[in-house]
Order: sequence, then C-alpha cells, then structure tokens
Amino acid sequence: MSAGRPGPNVGGELSLATFNTHLGVDGWGRPYDVVAACRSLDADVLVLQESWAPDGSPSLARRVADDLGYDLVEEPLGQGRLLGPDPGSDDRWGPSLGPLSTILHVDDDPRWRQRRSGARRSGGRHGSWGLAVLVRVPARFLGVTRLRPLRRDPVRRLVLSWEVPVGNGVLTVHGTHVSHLLQGSPVHYRELSRALARGGRPAVLAGDMNLWGPAVSLQLPGWRRVVRGRTWPATRPHSQLDHVLVSGFVTGSGAVLGPLGSDHRPVRAELVVDDAPPGGAAGGTTAPGGGGHGTAR
Repeated sequence: MSAGRPGPNVGGELSLATFNTHLGVDGWGRPYDVVAACRSLDADVLVLQESWAPDGSPSLARRVADDLGYDLVEEPLGQGRLLGPDPGSDDRWGPSLGPLSTILHVDDDPRWRQRRSGARRSGGRHGSWGLAVLVRVPARFLGVTRLRPLRRDPVRRLVLSWEVPVGNGVLTVHGTHVSHLLQGSPVHYRELSRALARGGRPAVLAGDMNLWGPAVSLQLPGWRRVVRGRTWPATRPHSQLDHVLVSGFVTGSGAVLGPLGSDHRPVRAELVVDDAPPGGAAGGTTAPGGGGHGTAR
C-alpha cells in the first residue's frame, strides 16, 4: 500500500514521533484528547502504543488517522476491559504512576483483575489495545514481524514496518512496543536484533521499549539512540522508556516533549538519510520476518 500525498520527506528530512497513549485516559481513567495531542506532535510518521479500540467503535489510532489525514496500519496486542473513571479522582494525574492495570482488566491474565483501583471498580467497556504506525507522506507498508509469546506477558508483541523515500534514499521505519524486562524482554530483543538486520541500509526503530537507554543499546548492537531524555512517568520522569534508534546511513536529532495526557511523554525526532547503498531502492526490499497484514486505509 502506498500513501499518495506528497510530503516534506521529499526534501531529505523526515519527522517521526512515538507516543504511548495510555489508552487515551489518565491514571484515574479520565479521557484526554488524543487527536489534539497527536496534532501537536506534527510528525510525518507517528508510532502509537496502547491504542484503545472499544468493541464496535474505531480505535484511537483510527480517529487520529481520519481527523489528521494519515494512512494507518494497526494490530491488536491484547483484549481487555477499560474501566470507567475512578469515583475517587482528584486534580492529580492519577492515584499512582503504576501500570495500566489500574484501569484495564486484561482478559487473558486473571492476575491483573485484583490490582489496585481495578479491584474497587466494575463495569467498563470491552475492547482491544494495540500498536499503530501512521504516515502522512508517500510510503509503502512492508508487513508485520510477530515476536514469540512470553509466559509472563499477558499480551502479544510485534513490529510494524514501512518503507519511506527520504531525499534520494529510502528509510525503513519500524514501530514496536516491547514487553517489560521482568516479563523476559531480552528474548524479544534478540529476535529484534536478528529480524531487523538491514546490512547497513537506513532504518529507524521507534516505540515504547520498556527499558532504559543504555540497556537498550546493549540489547540492540548497531542501533544508535537519536533522543536522550526522561520519558516516564510523564509528570515527574525519572527514566527513558520511549526511544528512537537509527542504523545505517541515518542521522537525526530530537527531543522529549512535555506531557500530553498519558503516563509517557512523547519523543519526536528529525531524521536525515545521508546516503543509500546500491540496491536500496524501494522495489527491492521485502518485509522483515515475512509476517501478515495490518488494517490499512
């Protein structure tokens, strides 16, 4: 699939942002304006994690794509039930800065059903939450790379890959949401390192890596961090969990932005493809892992 609109990437630079939306709610379960948040990022490519899709309704990522004019590929990672706002909410972001189990019951993992405020609340709406990559420039969707299930992780993990012409070169864009270290994420990092090897071709990997920067660099040799700064928790960040990494003939710069409603701060980067090796044209690249298909507009 190709996005047919011209875009600023034809001049040699591509803007990219990654943002964990926290299901579109704060820690009390109160919704915030995800579309407005993504509009403020003003990125050619958006990687969104924890995009909530209530049963029978469009996902957060679909709403962003429709309102802001992006093409979209998204995949669900797990099923669950998003609880309504906590009746004890106040002016703070939430009762704690813990995991999304404070507001989400994950259907496949009964251990998540008795945690924190979730044990005090009932009702809510069933749906799925997942990963999405949105583009507003000419691009071609390559495919899905599925990572093996982990026993301690109640949801599945994967990578969505696009190919984007940038200047005279071609940049492969990978979006992901990696499991937590305590759930066994080194297994996934080894898979990522093998599946995304590009032989020096320009590539970017962006997403919520659930791991701080130096450890990510150790897990993914050959990938370079473009942005350094604390992203979590958004109100008083002490760790960088959200990353933009590049490999091959790519340079870039960027920043961690201010809080937009989620428990994560977004990261935005400007990327330049400095050069491209022979054979790097768009028609000669295949999807890493040969995976399946997402939903595309």
